[in-house]
Amino acid sequence: MPIPDIYSAGIASGWKVLDAATFTAPRTLEADVVIIGTGAGGGIAAEILSQAGLTVLMIEEGGLHTSDSFKDMDEARAYRELYQEAAARATSDGAISILQGRSVGGSTTVNWSSSFRTPPQTLAHWASEHAVTGHSVEDMAPWFAQIEARLNMAPWAMDPNPNNAVLQRGCQALGWEWHAIPRNVKGCWNSGYCGLGCPVNAKQSMLVSTIPAALAHGATLVHRLRVRTLDHDGKSVRGLTADAIGADGYTPSGIAVTVRARHVVVAGGAINSPALLQRSRVPDPHKQVGVRTFIHPVNLSIAEMPEKIDPYYGAPQSVASDHFQWRDGAAGPMGYKLEVPPMFPGISAGVFNAIGNDLRQEMAALPHTNAMLALLRDGFVPESPGGRVRITDDGSPVLDYDVSDYLWDGVRRAYLSMAEAQFAAGARRVRPAHLDSTHYSSWAEARESIGQLPLKKFRALLFTAHLMGGCAMSDDPARGVVNSAGRHHHLNNLSVLDGSVFPTSIGANPQLSVFALTAQNASTLKKTITA
Repeated sequence: MPIPDIYSAGIASGWKVLDAATFTAPRTLEADVVIIGTGAGGGIAAEILSQAGLTVLMIEEGGLHTSDSFKDMDEARAYRELYQEAAARATSDGAISILQGRSVGGSTTVNWSSSFRTPPQTLAHWASEHAVTGHSVEDMAPWFAQIEARLNMAPWAMDPNPNNAVLQRGCQALGWEWHAIPRNVKGCWNSGYCGLGCPVNAKQSMLVSTIPAALAHGATLVHRLRVRTLDHDGKSVRGLTADAIGADGYTPSGIAVTVRARHVVVAGGAINSPALLQRSRVPDPHKQVGVRTFIHPVNLSIAEMPEKIDPYYGAPQSVASDHFQWRDGAAGPMGYKLEVPPMFPGISAGVFNAIGNDLRQEMAALPHTNAMLALLRDGFVPESPGGRVRITDDGSPVLDYDVSDYLWDGVRRAYLSMAEAQFAAGARRVRPAHLDSTHYSSWAEARESIGQLPLKKFRALLFTAHLMGGCAMSDDPARGVVNSAGRHHHLNNLSVLDGSVFPTSIGANPQLSVFALTAQNASTLKKTITA
């Protein structure tokens, strides 16, 4: 049965959706609230504020791409249209690849649907170490429950696909903790193409849930519009200056757009939000904007399994293990969460770090390949300060992120844990995603060899899909950009409602943390604006 395109019907019914690529003359737009970014933070905020009767303007730098364009399930198209810098975004030195969304719905349009509550240990750490209030486990419980109901989040009830089953089987054999991952899906076809845009609108991303709800309540969406600066007098934001982007999705068209609003919500994510504040020269007396940006560094282990894995089919992530996450507490050696990634041909070719005949052999073995990943939990000790967002001469954002000995220790232990789990699950051979590694045929060989691997940038493959921090919340203005409610410490009509406000990384896939914290803070903001 054909899947109807939500936006075609909505626009026909009167939704206000504008493509800035079609603008032919300068425009001025006005609203009660303007929201910059339509990902996890912006999408939730838009629904809550528009339902309160406020006029809401949503601005998205990326384009509007819907299920109609996802039906080809094509990797190249998805990376080009739906990811920052066509999936080529990386840290400033190029050592860590960054997968981050860039379209209406942001990263929620392309993530793998994993939906975890913020770990209690993280919330407690924020309160004790970063002067954060109002976000305890008890405070957050109703907001988590509200979002879980709104976005149909529940532990994956079907059998895991073979890729995830390797992690489950390895944990069971070793006596490690494991659990089914909650996913925000409704009517999922279990195809596995979540990262390329859901072609059947099953994933309850902002694209198909809160943004349509906001539009139905009279909000306006303008896509392909890049906000250049927040214009302010040091006390209040007076307006925004923005540039229309052409049909290619990247090149400015030369058309300027001015926006005026009573309140401004920045929700561009943990690289773009601090960069916008820096371009705008917002008051920052304690030099907090852009610092302590966290990424959940990820390393990988590749295994050849005797059984067919087909790691590109089925729910991408349905099994996880926290066995190594909190065993040494929040402030001990770096903890990590074990999961698996889907392995599509395009991204796999990069992961394999091979060329010529070696690459052909690796790709030929892809149907029998399992990949395991470790989400390394950065930001909880002084030896893990995260990175720093800065802007280049043209205002573009870059992330400087060094890898400390503390982090490298976590990388090595994670390599060992993943190899042990893969061999326990029956792997024929295992190879860490590292340029100096070979295939190991036994756990004993892997344990010895991984202990000797030189851990250096560009030798160990590192990437991330989770961006956090850079506009940290703290009730102490000397330690944060915004307070615990997301309100800017120095501009009275500016809020930041996205993952950039996290004082550390989460220690789990962060989308539910962004959803719930934004729902809580946007609900407080709603009362303030409408009072």
